[in-house]
Amino acid sequence: MTSEHDGPAPRPGDWAAAPVDPDTAIDPWPRHARRTPARKHAEILSAIAAGGAIGACARYGATLLWPTAPTAFPWTTFWVNVTGCAAMGVLMVLITERFTVHPLMRPFLGTGVLGGYTTFSTSTLDTQRLLVGGHPGSGVLYVAATLPASFAAVWATATLTRLVFLSHAGAERGRS
Repeated sequence: MTSEHDGPAPRPGDWAAAPVDPDTAIDPWPRHARRTPARKHAEILSAIAAGGAIGACARYGATLLWPTAPTAFPWTTFWVNVTGCAAMGVLMVLITERFTVHPLMRPFLGTGVLGGYTTFSTSTLDTQRLLVGGHPGSGVLYVAATLPASFAAVWATATLTRLVFLSHAGAERGRS
């Protein structure tokens, strides 16, 4: 009997011409190998879209919970971007260095949820609103603070996550 995992992995385009064992009538190629490039791209885009909807709803919820007056410093957008970048630092360390996850997890969580949650385009509009609205000091401060704070959040959480998991992994090795 032919197993799904017997034989070499098919190359793109081979699945349609894959031989079928006449005695068992089982296709020897694994099911995941029969995905066409178009189907794979559709799966990735679907994961990003689903995650993006979740992230955008979370961002919108934050603006409802903590509304910002038109002439005020846009704290909600600032903290959404900083916390989203902090979450990205943790996520990338966990899914690229620590755990093996489903291939759609990174596009779903990283590009989708966190990409939909963070809103650097709104930061640009907030900056323009402050500058044009007669608050140039707040606009410049906002621009000067947003990117460095966001980069610092990614770096700090990635570093802390590595420290936590490296010390945890070292402690487990010491017990064995």
